[in-house]
Amino acid sequence: MHMFWLLVMIFYNGHLISTAGTGANSTIPDVVNIGAILSFNSSIGKVAKLAIEAAVDDVNSSPLVLNGTKLKISMQDTKLSSGFLGIVEALRFMENDTVAIIGPQHSVMAHVISHIANELQVPLLSFAATDPTLNSLQFPYFVRTTQSDLFQMAAIAEIVGYYEWRDVIAIYIDDDHGRNGVAALGDKLAEKRCKISYKAPMSPKAVVDRNDISDTLFKVAMMESRVIILHIYPNWGQEVVDLAHKNGMMGNGYVWIATDWLSTVLDTEPSLPPTAMDSIQGVLTLRMYTPESKLKSKFLSTWSNLIATKTNDSLFKPNTYGLYAYDTVWLLAHALDAFLNQRANNISFSNDSSLIEFHGGNLHFDAMSIFDGGNALRTNILQVNMSGLSGPMSFNSDGDLNGPAYEVINVIGTGIRTIGYWSNSSGLSVVPPGKLNVQQNKSSNQQLYGVIWPGQITQKPRGWVFSSNGKQLRVGVPNRISYREFVSQIEGSDNYIGYCIDVFNAAKDQLPYPVPYKFIPFGNGHSNPITSDLLRKITAGELDAVVGDITITTNRTKMVDFTQPYIESGLVVVAPVWKLNSNAWAFLRPFTPMMWCVTGISFLVMGVVVWILERRTNDDFRGPPRKQFVTILWFSFSTLFFSYREKIVSTLGRLVLIIWLFVVLIVNSSYTASLTSILTVEQLSSPVKGIESLTTSNEPIGYQRGSFAENYLTNELNIHRNRLIPLDSPKDFERALKDGPSKGGVAAVVDERAYMELFLSTRCEFGIVGQEFTKMGWGFVSIISNLFHISHLMMIYNSLNFLQYFWLIRPFHGTRHWRLTCQLPS
Repeated sequence: MHMFWLLVMIFYNGHLISTAGTGANSTIPDVVNIGAILSFNSSIGKVAKLAIEAAVDDVNSSPLVLNGTKLKISMQDTKLSSGFLGIVEALRFMENDTVAIIGPQHSVMAHVISHIANELQVPLLSFAATDPTLNSLQFPYFVRTTQSDLFQMAAIAEIVGYYEWRDVIAIYIDDDHGRNGVAALGDKLAEKRCKISYKAPMSPKAVVDRNDISDTLFKVAMMESRVIILHIYPNWGQEVVDLAHKNGMMGNGYVWIATDWLSTVLDTEPSLPPTAMDSIQGVLTLRMYTPESKLKSKFLSTWSNLIATKTNDSLFKPNTYGLYAYDTVWLLAHALDAFLNQRANNISFSNDSSLIEFHGGNLHFDAMSIFDGGNALRTNILQVNMSGLSGPMSFNSDGDLNGPAYEVINVIGTGIRTIGYWSNSSGLSVVPPGKLNVQQNKSSNQQLYGVIWPGQITQKPRGWVFSSNGKQLRVGVPNRISYREFVSQIEGSDNYIGYCIDVFNAAKDQLPYPVPYKFIPFGNGHSNPITSDLLRKITAGELDAVVGDITITTNRTKMVDFTQPYIESGLVVVAPVWKLNSNAWAFLRPFTPMMWCVTGISFLVMGVVVWILERRTNDDFRGPPRKQFVTILWFSFSTLFFSYREKIVSTLGRLVLIIWLFVVLIVNSSYTASLTSILTVEQLSSPVKGIESLTTSNEPIGYQRGSFAENYLTNELNIHRNRLIPLDSPKDFERALKDGPSKGGVAAVVDERAYMELFLSTRCEFGIVGQEFTKMGWGFVSIISNLFHISHLMMIYNSLNFLQYFWLIRPFHGTRHWRLTCQLPS
């Protein structure tokens, strides 16, 4: 702190005469000195100056506060200074026993003057310093009587999240106000899983440098993001948007979100030049929300009279900062009223012991005094609960105003339009805060009214473009010679087509940020590439990702990382099939010969068992041997139709009959269903019944060269490698299956269902036999450090039933029905 005062001694050139009293004064003071530090020529300062003067007049004429004590205000113009004049003016106020200072207007100045306020215990009430780092912990005597930029940045982050943009660019002045505001924006965006992809600071010069602005905008235009947050001062902001408009950065595809500096300019200036309005068409901006009230309407109706009586300036309109400035005076008046009542109207000052060592000399720092009631006044300020022009005013435990809320404004034509509201409690809504039930808003979708964006478009901009200087993602693509419907290169170009490419592109286009990439082919074009070799290119760092028909297997997941599968494709067996024709003996086909024999023997055995149990007591089962034999045959087979005439009298006989009738019911139903299917549905037959019959035989098996099927058959199913025949193309599959094992072909082909569905769509003499015996899928490939973009593609896939959106799936699903209607060999 001593170092701080030494710095002040260097620049301060006036004498401070002590007027501090140390004795008690029980009489009501006639006046109380307060100060105000403003920039009179700024959009905020000129409105605030008039509002503060009007508020002081209203307080002094009101019998409700201060009991006859008058406020005497002294205003100082900092002339857009960043700190030095603010220090001088703050020290100058100490000459007049100032109990509080309204201001400063700028956050940079507030950081500096707050040190003086801490030392001399004089409360600072700022209606315009919005830097979120000006907190009550470091600066206990700084009281913000407006909304913190922390909430403004939270509103901007929610707008960005609402429109599903992920990256933004921040243009800001490189001072405490700009840096800390953008830091708060970055934190709030992170909560929405968004980020600031590029920060563009600008030098905080008093004079606007158009060359610096042009250089900054050129760097911004080279970036991928087209969502630009402009957190800047009004005098700089108008120059930035003007140059951006001239450079074509206010056209289609751009999104500009300005903090409340723009709404302040639009509210203050009655009419901007047409060129200035053209430069901000489609821009979104925020404005602190102040609810309508009779007090506010009355103040606005007298504004023209205030300008006529108190200023010589041309007509300007009030802005929200002016409303907060007016309320700040009343807030201080209420706090002083409570303070005087508590301390028996005593206002006293005492010497600062830390300044004794500066005794003597021309600067007279030892004459500066501490406001003895500063802490008590500060406490009373934070306890005030009133309604003003800006609405209800009260402070929370952190020293911030309760109920922060903003209007979301769209600049359209020659005016503005409110498209929604944001509040800290209910988020975005088209209903003003205070009129919205919080629970209803949380249960409904947050929304804003339609926006006219830059370029006069109503469709939401994508928010990004491909960067002209960004690093491209190296995406490997298998250069196949078979099943080129999935992935293939267009001859004479570097472009690729196919189902896998369509899936990749369709998902990529849905991302809210760009993914620059280039396809790199892998393979010689004469045979299918080995997938494992392609994946090793990723581990070697030669590729960043792989897009294609890559099956997810256990061994491959040990090498690379896969996305979620975008199609299911397990191994199936394809073999020659033929149609079974119906004939007069078709009724025998539901059961095999063995089944027929077993069924007949079962009937005879059941008849014998019942005869043994009934012959001693039942006359129907007695008689000559021939009669008894005929009875056994008749009774057993008549149960098939539940038409037996013999009466069962024994308990065991009845139990056996009940069980048997249940068995007959099952056999009868199975036979009926099978016979119906045979007579109504076309039946296909093949010597190969599935993977089980292949594993037990010694016949050759075909597979696609480069596929994982070879290792699966040998390692998992223990099929000898000599039985496996590699095949390259669908024509090879067809030739090998037609030739069969006797002519050097194969008995069946084992491959993935996706390939086989496409293969069978035009070859009706073959079919899938047995069940799919693996459950796998296709996915895109990368390594964990490069998986960021690809994983976000799959996040889109997971949220959509995306298979129905891609044209190539429909032929795959339709081939099954198509095969059943074509002519098969008998």
